[in-house]
Amino acid sequence: MTEPLLDKDGVLLDVDGAVATVTLAHPAKRNAQTPAMWRALDEAGRLLPGDVRVVVLRAQGASFSAGLDRQAFTPEGFDGEPSFLAMAKGSDAELDATIATYQRAFTWWRRPDLVTIAAVQGHAIGAGFQLALACDLRVCADDAQFAMRETSLGLVPDLTGTAPLTRLVGYARALEICVTGRFVHAAEAERTGLANLVVKGDELDGAVTDLAAAILAAPRDAVVETKALLAGAADRTEEEQRAAEREAQGRRLRDLAGLAD
Repeated sequence: MTEPLLDKDGVLLDVDGAVATVTLAHPAKRNAQTPAMWRALDEAGRLLPGDVRVVVLRAQGASFSAGLDRQAFTPEGFDGEPSFLAMAKGSDAELDATIATYQRAFTWWRRPDLVTIAAVQGHAIGAGFQLALACDLRVCADDAQFAMRETSLGLVPDLTGTAPLTRLVGYARALEICVTGRFVHAAEAERTGLANLVVKGDELDGAVTDLAAAILAAPRDAVVETKALLAGAADRTEEEQRAAEREAQGRRLRDLAGLAD
């Protein structure tokens, strides 16, 4: 077995050809997240080899992630990290910069050259929910439970999860999920489009492997072009979308004919 490219602060990164696997590896704390874990997740994205096409995000133990480690809410916070109280006392610019640094762990999953898959079992709460939302696709075990608990703590979801949640389930349902903090169980997640697929717990790894293989079966450039078309569709007019389709198809046809620049 090859050594992981990264093994740091509860994050493992393994690469097998065109598939990379990022694993949350702190099951004793239900993969509760810390700023150190976020830096490691950011580093994992930067370490990906260029030939990786699919990234799988999985977690050890019974829970995907129980959210932010509650130590963040104590006056002392984490060793070497600003506590929430210290953050609140900083300037607007300092506070903005700190949160922006945390968000980097959640943004690279949407890179146009990758398809990312979250394999979710058990609880995905708060930051855990937002990390699952950072991925393009979600495959869930039948015991998966999502909840956005930030509002009940007097906070807002600030780790890039609000936009994908709204796109997936619509504004009204996203608002209701966030302001009530209720659990969204696997069956509802699949029914509303939050989950692409729900399987039995012992079938989760196999289902994700099969999905990754199906993605890899198509040529990389066709997948990249298709992802770009779909990701940008909501921001284009119908005519702009038709034009984008024509341009993308032109590039593909020229490439297949050996006429690409």
